[in-house]
Amino acid sequence: MLELREITKRFGDVLANDRVSFAVAPGTIHALVGENGAGKSTAMRIAYGFYSADSGDVVVDGAVRRFASPQDAIALGIGMVHQHFMLVEPMTVAENIVLGIEPGNALQLDVAGAVSRIRALSAEFGLAIDPTARIEDLSVGQQQRVELLKALYRQARILILDEPTAVLSPQAVRDLFAILRRMREQGKTIVIVTHKLSEVLEISDEVTVMRDGKVVGNRRTAETSAAELARLMVGRDVLLRVVKPEGHPGKPVLAVRGLSSGALGTKDRERRLDGVSFEVRAGEIVGIAGIEGNGQTELIEALAGLAEPAAVTGTIELEGRDVEGLSARARRAGGIAHVPEDRHRRGLLLDFDLAENSILGADDRPPVAVGPWHLWLNREAIRRRTEKILKAFDVRPPDPDLPARSLSGGNQQKLILGRELEESPKLLLVAQPTRGVDIGGIEFIHRRLVEMRDAGCAVLLVSSELEEVTALSDRLLVMREGRIVGEVDPARATPEEIGLLMTGGNAAA
Repeated sequence: MLELREITKRFGDVLANDRVSFAVAPGTIHALVGENGAGKSTAMRIAYGFYSADSGDVVVDGAVRRFASPQDAIALGIGMVHQHFMLVEPMTVAENIVLGIEPGNALQLDVAGAVSRIRALSAEFGLAIDPTARIEDLSVGQQQRVELLKALYRQARILILDEPTAVLSPQAVRDLFAILRRMREQGKTIVIVTHKLSEVLEISDEVTVMRDGKVVGNRRTAETSAAELARLMVGRDVLLRVVKPEGHPGKPVLAVRGLSSGALGTKDRERRLDGVSFEVRAGEIVGIAGIEGNGQTELIEALAGLAEPAAVTGTIELEGRDVEGLSARARRAGGIAHVPEDRHRRGLLLDFDLAENSILGADDRPPVAVGPWHLWLNREAIRRRTEKILKAFDVRPPDPDLPARSLSGGNQQKLILGRELEESPKLLLVAQPTRGVDIGGIEFIHRRLVEMRDAGCAVLLVSSELEEVTALSDRLLVMREGRIVGEVDPARATPEEIGLLMTGGNAAA
């Protein structure tokens, strides 16, 4: 149905695709996997007409095609659902689906006809959705269904899905997979770009693996394993699940009581955090699970001192001392380290070099600062500190003079983690530690977090990756609508039980 033949694509000096070739059989679900920068998204964007290849051919239905834009690909029955949905939130489902191909004429749109057709498509493929609902009122999983319907409305026969489960609950993933299987049964051809090997093995018929811009393997899914796919992706054996010895928690390091927050002037029902209480002890990892947007970001920022003080109520104690009124800098000096979920907005100054980024938060303390910090910084001490971090955390390339924006996402994340752990914190607040990080980097970061726990650090971990948060946590709290709605044993609770708590169902704690 779809084939790439010897596709090569350069961006300046970077060779993104190096003679990439693979074929997708009709009526199958084909997974495309690889580390960050492997070239898989570039290849799919070429197949969708978003990029033009420097050389090579895109073949659809056995014929070589030339795409000047995605419109040409859409006309041939190719649809793409991007990781970040392209929907207009104030508009309805139907208005989003027909946007650009509005039915009727310039004088009168046939909205009723569009709604009727969307209802029929929704029923045919099990995509239960109300065409008259507004996008802003829909869950993430429902918005994804709108994207699928948008492609089907345009008569797509080939669907390309980029990281389709990145922000879905376990129940929403299960529902999505049921929809994709139904589409396959009805003759659709599906390509999934993903890094979740367990999902690859569950949903796909065939797998193509890319590394360093090249295809390094094609496998029938039934004849491979997660270990083999990881080895092909990285070029070595990879530990897929963190080995975590039994912990030995000590005294409480963090105690949170009745923590609430919201925008100034909002009513109680609009709070981002609503009466949150819990403890994290020395030598344990406490995980926070939940669908994104349920207060996790506000919780971490309130604890780190980044929230507007007047909007936060409740108590935050670090080793028995109330720190709620302290600034972010004072909290850092007291032993709180923070790995933010958005490394570009909160974690790095992208135009600063690695040495400058390595001292953020420590720029007023010896040996970095000698005398007034803003007048005299010890450049030799800064360089020694940076080189130590780059070596210990395997940041590549290990050049202190490079700007932070020149690093890959995974190496940027390792730089931030190294900077925070260099301070030997009492409490580590870490949010989405492996977002956008490839499988080798994930292995490294997980190992470091467990080492911090075993060294006596208290770790509060927020992750939208359910496998990650259950594997790393000693105790697991579930957040929904700004509240802690349950605590489970991550070693015993099933993804379904956790998912029910995340979405408002009932499960035994």
